[in-house]
Amino acid sequence: MNHPKLADLFNEDEKRVDWHDKALWFVRHKRDLSVHQVQGWETLRNYGRAIKAHTLSNLDAYLEEFESNALENGVQVHWAVNAEEHNEIVHKILDEHKAKKVVKSKSMLTEECHLNPFLESKGIEVIDTDLGERIVQLAKEPPSHIVLPAIHKDRHEVDALFQEHLGTEPCDGNPQYLTNEARKHLREKFIEADAAITGVNFAIAETGEFVVCTNEGNADMGAHLAPVHIACMGVEKIIPKREHLGVFLRLLARSATGQPITTYSSHFKKPREGAKMHIVIVDNGRSEQLGRPDFRASLHCIRCGACMNTCPIYRRSGGHSYNATIPGPIGSILSPGKDLTKHSDLPFASTLCGSCSDVCPVKIDIHTQLYKWRQIITKEVKQPFVKKQSMKLMGKLFANPKQFKISGKIARFALKNLPKKIINAKPNVWGKSRDLPTGQKKSFDDWYKNRQKHGE
Repeated sequence: MNHPKLADLFNEDEKRVDWHDKALWFVRHKRDLSVHQVQGWETLRNYGRAIKAHTLSNLDAYLEEFESNALENGVQVHWAVNAEEHNEIVHKILDEHKAKKVVKSKSMLTEECHLNPFLESKGIEVIDTDLGERIVQLAKEPPSHIVLPAIHKDRHEVDALFQEHLGTEPCDGNPQYLTNEARKHLREKFIEADAAITGVNFAIAETGEFVVCTNEGNADMGAHLAPVHIACMGVEKIIPKREHLGVFLRLLARSATGQPITTYSSHFKKPREGAKMHIVIVDNGRSEQLGRPDFRASLHCIRCGACMNTCPIYRRSGGHSYNATIPGPIGSILSPGKDLTKHSDLPFASTLCGSCSDVCPVKIDIHTQLYKWRQIITKEVKQPFVKKQSMKLMGKLFANPKQFKISGKIARFALKNLPKKIINAKPNVWGKSRDLPTGQKKSFDDWYKNRQKHGE
C-alpha cells in the first residue's frame, strides 16, 4: 500500500491521531525552548553543516584515517557494500564467538538492513534493549519514529503487550510499573548476552573512536557486560576531529527532545581486556546518494527526528504510513534514492511548508529536495491518468490569464452558492475532511487593482 492508503488507515482512529499530533508537537515545542536558550544557535548549525559538507567531500580519506586509527586501537574493522554483506559479516562474527544471545541498542542502520530477522533465521536470539524498540519488537512492528520508536502506541497497548509477552499484571497502563517490569526483563537479557550490537552516532577519524548516544544507558550495559561488541555504522557517520564532536552533541539532543545533552554520550575507543570489539562500516546506497548533487546534503542528517516532530503530514499520518525505515521528511528524500518506483509517493507526502528545513540542526534544505524529487518522479515514474491530465489542464489554465480569470469567477460563484454536499462530493478528495472557504465577491486581482485605482 502507498502512503495515502496507509495514512487513511492511521486516520481511522481519530483519538490516536490527535494525541500523536499533540505529543510530537510537544517535543517540537521543547526543542524551540531549548534552542532559544543557546547563544549562537545559528552559528552552531552553520558549523554543523560546514563540517558535514567538508567531510562528505573528503569521505574516502576520513574513512581510511578512521580505519587506520581503529585498527591501531585494537578494533577489528569490516566493510560492507550493502545490507546483505552487513548481515553476513555480523553473523560470521557471532558464529566465530559461538554467540546465540544478542542484546542490541537502538540502531536505525540495523533496521535498514533487516538484521533482526536475518539473525533470528540463523537461530540467534536478538533483543532490542531500548524500551521503545523493545515495545515495537514485542508487537512485531518496525519503529515508527527514529528517536521515539513507539510513539504511535499508548500506555494501555503497552500494558496489554507486556501482559502477553512478559507475564506482567494488569496495571491500567501505569508507566512506573511497566518501566520497572521492562527493567527486570531486560536486566536478565543483559546478563545472559553473548554479544552486544550497537549503532554509531558519530565516528571520529582522528582517534578511531566512536560515540553512541542513549537516554537509557542500554548501549553501555550491553557493551560492558558482553564479551563481544559489534558497532554498525553508515559511512556518513564519520567526522574529522574530536573537537567537532562538541558541535554535534549540542545540536543533537536539543533538536531531538529538547534536552541540553543526551543522558549518556558513550565513547568507545578500544576493547576492554579479554573482550573483542568490531566495527562494520556500511555503504548500502550512500555513495550513490553522494553522487547526486541535488540530494547529497541529505547525508548530513544526524538522525535527530526534528523534521518528523514538526511535519504536519507525519504528525497526522504516523510513521508506518511511509513504509520505509526512515519515515518523515528526511526519509522521503532518502527512500526514493534506494527504490524510486516503490517510494515515488513519499516526496508528495509534504506541504512543502519548509518547517522541516527550519528545524534541521545541520540546515538540510529538505523541502527543496522533496520538490526536486517530485520533478524527477513525474518524469520517470508513470503517473495516474487522471492526475497527469489534470496537471496538463491546470498548466494550460495558469498560462492563460483570461481563462484563469473566468475560472476564478465560476469557482467563487460555486463556493458561495452551491450546497456543501455538492462541493464536497466524492470527486473532491480534499473535501473529505476539510471545508473549502466561502466564495468571495471579487478576486484578489480585482481587489488589488481597485486599491491602486483609488491610490491606497
